[in-house]
Order: sequence, then structure tokens, then C-alpha cells
Amino acid sequence: MVEEKKEGIIDSVIDRVGIKEAPLFRTPDYMYNISYWLGGMVAAAFAYTVITGLLLLMYYQPAYAYQSTMNIIYNVPYGAILLFSHLYGAYIMIILAYIHMFRNFYVGAYKKPRELQWVTGVLLLALTLGASFFGYSLVSDVLGVNAIDIGSELMVGTGIPGATTLVNWLFGPGGSAALSSSPEVRSELFDRLLGWHILLVFLIGVLFMFHLMLAERYGMTPSKKEKSKVPAYYTKEEQLRFNEWWPRNFVYMLSIVLLTWGVILFVPNLLANINGLPIVINPYPAPQAGSPQAIHTEPYPPWFFLFLYKFVDFELPNGQPLTPILVMAVLVIGLLVLMFLPFLDTSDSLLLTRRKFWTWIMTLLAIYMVELSVWGYLQPGVPAPFSEQVVLLAPPAIIVGLIILFWPSKDNNAVGAIKFLFRFQLTPLDILLASVSTLALAGTAVNFLVEPTVINGIALAPVAMLAVYSLRRVAPYIVGRKKIMANGQGSVGVSWSKNAAMVAMFAILIISIGLMVLMWTLPSVGPQATYAGMDLGVILMLWGIAVQLYHYIVYVR
Repeated sequence: MVEEKKEGIIDSVIDRVGIKEAPLFRTPDYMYNISYWLGGMVAAAFAYTVITGLLLLMYYQPAYAYQSTMNIIYNVPYGAILLFSHLYGAYIMIILAYIHMFRNFYVGAYKKPRELQWVTGVLLLALTLGASFFGYSLVSDVLGVNAIDIGSELMVGTGIPGATTLVNWLFGPGGSAALSSSPEVRSELFDRLLGWHILLVFLIGVLFMFHLMLAERYGMTPSKKEKSKVPAYYTKEEQLRFNEWWPRNFVYMLSIVLLTWGVILFVPNLLANINGLPIVINPYPAPQAGSPQAIHTEPYPPWFFLFLYKFVDFELPNGQPLTPILVMAVLVIGLLVLMFLPFLDTSDSLLLTRRKFWTWIMTLLAIYMVELSVWGYLQPGVPAPFSEQVVLLAPPAIIVGLIILFWPSKDNNAVGAIKFLFRFQLTPLDILLASVSTLALAGTAVNFLVEPTVINGIALAPVAMLAVYSLRRVAPYIVGRKKIMANGQGSVGVSWSKNAAMVAMFAILIISIGLMVLMWTLPSVGPQATYAGMDLGVILMLWGIAVQLYHYIVYVR
């Protein structure tokens, strides 16, 4: 008689909950590549900002917005870590959301049957920008108050009936209330801003669940090699030959969450220790609105609205400035076109060469957002004559247009070009880690040279190890010692043997224990707590790499 295998506690819980039976998308091997999981990275950043936001609520006082913010940084244990990483969690979420959107456009993930998924994604991006705007203004520094004033003036200046009422709903007594000596008046403004911030975050959460449901309904967009025309999705029958979502998808997603959270923790806490940073990316608040220091502060908007800030400076060919109603009309029409792109682009092909017009439009959108943001930072509030607009904006339109126009339209040529672009044994994760770790090493080294303390020297060691690990993956391809080969697995350490991967996991465990011991010896209060934030960020990134190695050992054949 054959004895039944005894179930463990974890297996019993999984069986009772029915995790394995959940109707979630089965994943082919080639989709275990970070480019297919950008939405998961956005979700990880969102979850982090929600968690840290709830913790910050315990210490934030709307009537004393700036004072309570500074109290969090200088007096609350690990408060600087919470505040700075919350801020950069939102920043990284915005950046990842843009990357996710443009990536989905280029692979055709907005086409049938994913039209509604694209629409909800654009709405999520708009809500994220709105929630970030209100959160940015909660500090009551000069930049946040200026942002309120600019937004109010833009909406009221449109002259649209009800605009003034809308501004009152959004901002209550307006930015001037931040300068009031009355706590009740200040509270009326910042209570309103906090309420909108929380409401928009709640709406993001609700809409995200619907967005996730749609994503699981049809799964990730298949490779063009698999399906090059709409509707591009795997049927239930085709999915039967793929990997079940549990536990492999869970393991891979866990590695992504840990890596994303590690970057969110490490980057702002590193930047907080670098002097002379541009004010728009500095984790520390700007001077308090109405203070003597605020007089000498350039009134920048949030960096994610710098492109809009510069667009408002544009002048018409007749030399007249853009009116607020015209600015608002362009923004609304642009958002609607972006949202309903799946219904405007009627081609049935996922190949870029079969949808040249929209490829041109979306590529210019990405270029212009970056170009206007840089322009807005370098020349804030400076009117931009029409001739200057032509000089700066026309060349990208012409160059991109010519490239797309003369790009071969034959399917075999297009597929060949796309295959060439993606024939990397490296994954985007490798490149991201190498870039972040190299910048982190440079910043940490400079910080050690400026302040050669024991703590800075110890903090330099794990960063150097992470940089060496990341560059070890990238360097052979840069110098040409290794050929660029096809790789469908997309896992970290594909070229390693599994025994070497196990040794690396053990090494990461030992290093992590050392870093955790170090973290508890570091200051927990004030700006110096950021050392602990960097330490924790490195630990999470190392754990993310360890989980990637585990994924490679257990699942990659």
C-alpha cells in the first residue's frame, strides 16, 4: 500500500485558500523578463507609497504642515527614511508608469482585446499625477505653495463657467492660506489638500484592481514572433502548456518587489547626503513659503509637471502668449487622444512599421516631454517665442519622421529588426542595476571623500559589491568579449552555473546579516538616519537578486 505524502503547513494553507486554482494568467518561459513585468514594478512602487504614507499620517499635522514635516525628518525615529522614500516612491512610480505606457504602445499592447486596459492605464497615470501634485503641496514649502497658485491661476484664467468653484473645491482658501498666522486658516487649506490626496490614492487603488483584472483576463501581450496581429492573446487551450502562476510567478514578482523597494529606499537616502542637488530632485523640502529664504528660491513646479510649466510659456506666431483656455484645451484634447488611441489606430498589426503615423506621434510625445522638462528647468517662466519653439521642436519631428517613413515595411524585415534590437542575453534589469549601482557607488564614494568617517567607509563596501556584481554582467557585452545572443528566459545570472548561483545566494545571506547588524548601530533620528535607509535599500536589492537566483536555480531549464 502506497503511503500518501504528508502535507506541510504551507501546503495545507495554500490548499485551503485555493491559491493554485485562482484563474490567473499562465506564463510562458520567455515572459520572465523584466520588460513584461513593468506593471508589477508600478504596483510595487504604489504599495510602498501607500504603506509609508499611512505611517507618515501619524505624525503629519495639517495646521503645522511645514513644522511637522521637519519634525518627521529631524525628530521621528527613521522619519527621514520614511519621508524621503515616500517622496521617491511616488517619483519612481511616475517614471515607471511612463515607461510602462510607452513600452506597451511599442509592443502594441493597447490593441484588441486590451483597449479597455489601455484606457484604464491612462486614467491611472492621470490620477497618479494628480495624487502626486496634492502630496507634493502638503509640505507647505515654497515650491508646493507656488504649484497651488499656478494651478489655481491656470484654471480660473480659462474663464470656463464654474472654474472658480472648482478651484475652491480643490484648494479651499488657496495658497495664500499657507502664509497665514492662524492655524485654523492653514488647516483649512492643508486638510483640503490631504483629503484630495487620500481620495485620489483610493481611486488609484480601486481602478488598479479593475486594471489588474483586465490584465489577467487576456494575459501579457505575446511576442510578435508568436502573434503579430490582433487579437494577440493566448487562448485557454494554449495557456495549458505554460507555467502555472503559482509558485513561479509569485517568486518572480517577489524579486521585482524587493528590487523596486530597494531602489526606492536607496536612491533618495543617497541623494539626501549629496550637497548641491537641483531643488526639483532634492529629497529635502524647499524653504517654507513666506520665509526670507523662500524669496531667493526659483518657483519651480513638481518635476513631473515641468513640461507643462514650459508649455505655458509658449507664444503664438503673432507674439501673443498662450491663453489659459488654449492651454487647457490642448491638454484635454491630448489626454483624450491618448486615452482613445486603441480606437483611433485601426491597423490590425502589432509591428511598428504597420502603424507609422502613431509611432511618430508617440515617439515625439516622449521626446517632447523630456525636452520641455529640461527647457522648463533651465529657463523657468521665460517666454518662449514661436521662432525658438521651431528651432528646438522641429528637428526631432523631422528626424523621427524620416526614420519612420523610410523604415522597411515588409513584415520579415520588421521582425528581423525587432529581433536584432532584442537579441540580448542581458535583460533590462541587468542594465538598470548596473546603472543605479554605478551611480550609487560614485555618490557614496564622493560622500566618503568629503566626510571620510567610519560609517561612510562601511556604507561604501556593500555599494561597491553591488556595483561589481552588476558590472560583471554588463561589462563583457560592452567591450565586445561576448556576443549578443538570443535569450528567452530573462533571468539574472543566466550564464552562471546553478552551483555558482547557490554560492552567490549564500554570500548574499552572509552580507545581508552583516548589513542588518550594521543598520541597528546606525543613527535612527535626524538626517544621519539616511545611512540606515541606504543600508536597508542595499539589503532589499540583494534579497531581490537572491530571489532571482533562486528562480534561476529552480525554474530555468
